[in-house]
Amino acid sequence: MQITDFELFAVPPRWLLLKLETDEGIVGWGEPIVQGRLETVRAAVTELIEAYLLGADPLRTEYHWRKLYQSGYFRGGPILMSALAGIDHALWDIKGRHYGAPVHELLGGHVRDKLLVYQWLGGDDPQDVAVSAREDRERGYRAFKFNFAREFRPIETPNAVDHAVERVAAIRDAVGDDALVGVDFHGRVSKPMAADLVERLEQFDLMFIDQPLLPEHDDSFASIAERTTVPIATGERFYSRYDFKRLLVDDGVSILQPDVTHVGGISEMRKVASMAEAFDVAVVPHCPLGPVAFAASLQVGFCAQNVVLHEQDLDLHDPTTSQRLKVLEDPETFQFEDGYVKRPTGPGLGIDIDETLIRELAQTEVNWYNPVWHHEDGSVAEW
Repeated sequence: MQITDFELFAVPPRWLLLKLETDEGIVGWGEPIVQGRLETVRAAVTELIEAYLLGADPLRTEYHWRKLYQSGYFRGGPILMSALAGIDHALWDIKGRHYGAPVHELLGGHVRDKLLVYQWLGGDDPQDVAVSAREDRERGYRAFKFNFAREFRPIETPNAVDHAVERVAAIRDAVGDDALVGVDFHGRVSKPMAADLVERLEQFDLMFIDQPLLPEHDDSFASIAERTTVPIATGERFYSRYDFKRLLVDDGVSILQPDVTHVGGISEMRKVASMAEAFDVAVVPHCPLGPVAFAASLQVGFCAQNVVLHEQDLDLHDPTTSQRLKVLEDPETFQFEDGYVKRPTGPGLGIDIDETLIRELAQTEVNWYNPVWHHEDGSVAEW
């Protein structure tokens, strides 16, 4: 079998999908994307496939990963690793379809029958967010995550801190003590304020605090962890096992949150999970994108013992009306029940793409950039 061709589709809201074709008619799908840098990743995917993969045997997944990563003298980073990730998704999809098995069975077999998923909560007003949390709790979700605050200055006022803490209190009250609640600092909080804020949030029995510091300060995560009983999490802006190595060695985190679209795909995310397991660190994959990325990430989640929870942004509780699931031939492919998604059993990634709809959506202009926020003095704020 040989790889013969590929196509890339930019579709709303901010996805880039890869279709990889073979001479045996088996097709694989991947989702290579850096949100806000779609065209840059498109160019990287095109360059990698045209230079290294056309005419190659798609079943050599590990060899192709090493070649695409190691053949470049300059390696890593969000663009190259996200391009590699989407290609890796598609190669595993082809391999699973060739052997008639889900990818997780090719990676050692499933260790669980269902996986708990968490729901993202948006909004700024504490009471509005609490209403959303209560509604989602009634829909069956048992775990939630939300941003601690919007723009947060390096030194903030007591009022700003109190308002952010009120959001946490309102959500914990709304979902009750029988639910998991995670707070995402999103790298918006400065190191001088982060430690004190983490301690202040201990009263809410959080499952974790995500990105208390920017990834540029990975040498300081251990100092934050030492000052609190709340598990510290990070990882969506780390791009390979080599980026995660220091966090594990320094005992800086209790939970890793790699993103299968940025961390080099299924192949690398499986290695990150195995490496984390050796340090008794749990994995909660970051995944705020489309069903292709979600399907790829689940393949690792169902074969790795220390993947304990998973993000989703697909409205799994109501697939018939979900705008994000409509790109699948069967929007009910992912079976949601009582806060869990059931193990997918279809070959490859376990999904079938509605290619007619994808081609229609690809006619839409997709040029998403994250907003650029500013503090009141005009300086740029972290988003």
